[in-house]
Amino acid sequence: MSVELRSVSKTYGRGTDARVVVADCSFHVERGRFTVMIGPSGVGKSTIIRLIAGFDRPTAGQITIDGRPITRPGPDRQVVFQETALFPWMTTLENVRYGPSARGELTPANKTRADALLDRVGLGAFRERYPRHLSGGMKRRAELARALINDPAIMILDEPFRGLDAMTKRLMLDYYARLSADTGRTNFFVTTDVDEAIFLADRLLVMTQIPTRVRAVIDVDLARPRRFADLAGDDRANALKMTVLSLLHEEVMKSFTSGSRAATDFLDAYRRRLGPALDNRLSK
Repeated sequence: MSVELRSVSKTYGRGTDARVVVADCSFHVERGRFTVMIGPSGVGKSTIIRLIAGFDRPTAGQITIDGRPITRPGPDRQVVFQETALFPWMTTLENVRYGPSARGELTPANKTRADALLDRVGLGAFRERYPRHLSGGMKRRAELARALINDPAIMILDEPFRGLDAMTKRLMLDYYARLSADTGRTNFFVTTDVDEAIFLADRLLVMTQIPTRVRAVIDVDLARPRRFADLAGDDRANALKMTVLSLLHEEVMKSFTSGSRAATDFLDAYRRRLGPALDNRLSK
């Protein structure tokens, strides 16, 4: 399935308390491709996720799936949030089975599918464990399996690997990239991490400061399959990274009326990795 936003706006509150979070935002999530949205923290990316998921309605504009307006949540869309959403009183297997069970569809076929998904995400030996016994990466894999058992046409992921240690995050990125390639499912992934975005994306949406809209659409023409460890030495990946960082830097700077310490902190890690080339690019 494909998703299209046409001149979408979202305002919270009324009168003097009104706050425009999304303004005249338009973009297309193509069927079977991996679309990544990136922007500074707090600009409304999660609001867009809620709108696409059908948890909220736009104030203006229209959102469609294959041309049909989105009016409510549906099984064709599954959301994986930043926060761990596993039920602590359920085992890993019970959590994965939750969707079919809640719909009264826990058939023998779905039970078999749950077991197969746990094996596929490397948690077959942890079927009877509770979430408190799982590492951060294991919990993320369990949540992916819990979403995938519903066989959604579109996976919507809101910074799902945020908070993981660097090594676990890289492993999860490699894992999810392989999983996505195997299924051919449409993915809409939100992040603030430039490396993560470039590694995963077929198409990258760079968002503005609040009220958010699309600042730039960038096609990521890096060959697949990709390995996260290879990106640092890839000239094309580094050129894309510098382009995205330049755009994000401009958007971050808009939020500061005096000083730019936060913007500098945002770029420090990438300057250390990419060296003077990035500083030269940003100074132009």
